Amino acid sequence: MAAHRKPRQSPLGGPAVRTAATLALASAATATLFEGSGHADPGLTTAQVKAKVDRLYHEAEVATEKYNGAKERADASRAAFDRLRDEAARRAERLNTARDGLGSMATAQYRSGGLDPAVQLALTSDPDEYLERAALAEKAADRQAVAVTAVRRELGALRQLRGESAGRLTALRGHEEELSRQKAAVLDKLAAARTLLARLTAEERARYDAAVAARDSARAPGGGGTATTRGTATAAEVTAGSAATRADRSSGGERGPVTAPNTRAAEAVSFARAQLGKPYVWGATGPSAYDCSGLTQAAWRAAGVSLPRTTYTQINAGQRVSRSQLAPGDLIFFYSGISHVGLYIGGGQMIHAPRPGAPVRVAPIDEMPFAGATRVG
Repeated sequence: MAAHRKPRQSPLGGPAVRTAATLALASAATATLFEGSGHADPGLTTAQVKAKVDRLYHEAEVATEKYNGAKERADASRAAFDRLRDEAARRAERLNTARDGLGSMATAQYRSGGLDPAVQLALTSDPDEYLERAALAEKAADRQAVAVTAVRRELGALRQLRGESAGRLTALRGHEEELSRQKAAVLDKLAAARTLLARLTAEERARYDAAVAARDSARAPGGGGTATTRGTATAAEVTAGSAATRADRSSGGERGPVTAPNTRAAEAVSFARAQLGKPYVWGATGPSAYDCSGLTQAAWRAAGVSLPRTTYTQINAGQRVSRSQLAPGDLIFFYSGISHVGLYIGGGQMIHAPRPGAPVRVAPIDEMPFAGATRVG
């Protein structure tokens, strides 16, 4: 009887080797993930981490405005598609009614027989009565022609509506795909920023928080304290501190008026003040949270004025004004891509929703690169 031998394991197999291979693959995947997501390198200083986080927040805000625009277009396409669908349903109902009427006429015509009118006249015992009926039949034929025309008209309108609906549906799907892409971009940037911060040690995080607090303190009204939040708004926000005023003048502009030019502008500013301290949430339009353009849109909506949804459309929603002409209620835009907006309140100050983790606050308008301003109303 032949002996059964246990097969020799290959030197490239076995649990130990499989485990090593798994760990190697996992390490490679992790390294690739970190390289592609903007995670902090071990040698980054706190200042470098802060710079990267600030850049990621700015990129997230750019993507947020693109998301807002895509959502606005998707909502408009969806509403237009729904209107066309409802109109098509009404047209189909009218078409069915016209067809029913035409069918009744055809049935009556069939029942009257198919004899030639001259033969019917020759065979009738009462020619006068026949001629009277013939006149009525001619009127009925006219009505039938009108009914046929109505059916053809409704058919044509229905075909057109269905074609327009198909086009709107295609556009809607395109906008929804864009919406999904921009949402993914926002979430990716915010996740990368969170990961960078999570990799800081407790000591590094303390230094980072201190640096952010120092920056916000330097930018606050009067150059001291923290940026104004809900419950602490005072007249000083309107008159502004001397440091902010000097900064505004040094950039080539004079401090704008502190009185709103009209009632609506005053109402917009008042609404914005009431939102101080509420959190920044990307894509939010209130009432519990806002992004930058969501806040300005809500403020002017409270004043009875409808603004478009995004920064790059809001800048064209009124009359352009220079920095030296700014008045409370004006919209102020920042960065070359028009990716941020605030509401001017006078004295070189604005109310804006800054970024994730920073609530709606009062800040000087020179804390970001000025791109332009628009007067609404």
